[in-house]
Amino acid sequence: MYNEKNKTDNIALTLIKFCTPLILSGILQQLYNWADAFIVGNIAGENALAAIGSTSTVINLFLTAITGFTLGLSILFAQKYGAGKTSHIAKILSVFSVVAGSAFLIAAVIGIIGTYPLLHMLNTTSDTIQMAKEYLQIILIGIPILAVYNVYASALRGIGNSRAPFVSVLCSSVINVILDIIFVGVLHWGVAGAAIATVISQAVMTIFIILYSVKKYSCLCFSMKRWALDLSVLKEGLHLGIPPMIQACIGSLGGLILQNFMNGFGTQTVAAITTAYRVDTMILLPIINLGSGISTIVAQNYGAGNRKQITKIVYVGTAMMLSISLLLTWLVVETGGHLIAMFGVSPEATEIGRNFFRRIAAFYAVYGIAMSIRGYIEGIGDVLFSSIAGIISLISRILFSYAFVSLCGNMIIAYAEAGSWGVLLTLYLLRILWKKHLLNQKATEL
Repeated sequence: MYNEKNKTDNIALTLIKFCTPLILSGILQQLYNWADAFIVGNIAGENALAAIGSTSTVINLFLTAITGFTLGLSILFAQKYGAGKTSHIAKILSVFSVVAGSAFLIAAVIGIIGTYPLLHMLNTTSDTIQMAKEYLQIILIGIPILAVYNVYASALRGIGNSRAPFVSVLCSSVINVILDIIFVGVLHWGVAGAAIATVISQAVMTIFIILYSVKKYSCLCFSMKRWALDLSVLKEGLHLGIPPMIQACIGSLGGLILQNFMNGFGTQTVAAITTAYRVDTMILLPIINLGSGISTIVAQNYGAGNRKQITKIVYVGTAMMLSISLLLTWLVVETGGHLIAMFGVSPEATEIGRNFFRRIAAFYAVYGIAMSIRGYIEGIGDVLFSSIAGIISLISRILFSYAFVSLCGNMIIAYAEAGSWGVLLTLYLLRILWKKHLLNQKATEL
């Protein structure tokens, strides 16, 4: 993405071109998850759907670890690309295709062996635990494949190509749905069929992105013989990849605490808020992916040494973020209740969800600005602080939830999350002021 022309190109247009495929990929994945659940639930039955649902916590832990780690790699790829060091990109890709694939292969094997006691520990019901075990063990086979895919996807995004990962996700989603219909609907393989369909579609997606990368970019050609044991590259990648991975894993564990907290409000609140979050996840995709776009473009210009351009990117990106956040606030306030009602929940649950949206949407702008600044901080390589800030934000959300529940009732779920966004934004702003202070101090000493 970075070249001399980009110095004068419209920054907003560049961000839109890069972020649109990311947003569409996220929407597609959400729609696919809904379609997957619809097929399994309607054909294999409610118990099969419950069995798959009971594995989501474990699967999400693996997925967040992979995506968190490769987020850091994407920043490293972007910085090297901006600096014109394409030979380093080949090294990074080769090293971490092996490292990530091997590490998650080991983790998957451990998970497969310990599936039953793990599900038992999570209080999986006796009528679904056997199906859940079968489903989870098959899904874990695809985890190393998914790790390799994400390394290649992060490389492509790092060099400015967000379209190829979107196309690969599109192909994977179509194949998955078709195979679900065949394996679950025609062959009646139940949850095993759904799991096999997922693993095959992931394998096809990975093969597609590898072949595309090799054909399109010489710098994305894997070379285990030359680069697999380059310790300097390994250290560089781990430095940027480990902090966001740890943050993502802690976030998943924190989600268990918050889920347990939410369960205390009863079935209607759980149905309302979980449905609201299903909608909210899709609604926030433009904010999250614009933040990712800012991070990538900042990283490219940081690698190229264009400090003035970085300032322009952050200003334009933040202005865009604020506009999008306010638009989404209006959209959710006006339509949130109707969207929740579409999922078939009771009128009481719909009203709870509507009230939740009215409160949380008022703080979308805070979250949006925080994501914009986060994009800047991570783009310049300060991922350790960003990850620590994310963990502190999560802790504050948990503390707010328990501390103020007596005052706010079930709406504390919205207020606590909004408060954690405020904490996150404050920490990012303080970090920028501190960095500015250090630069001024250094300039004075010189």
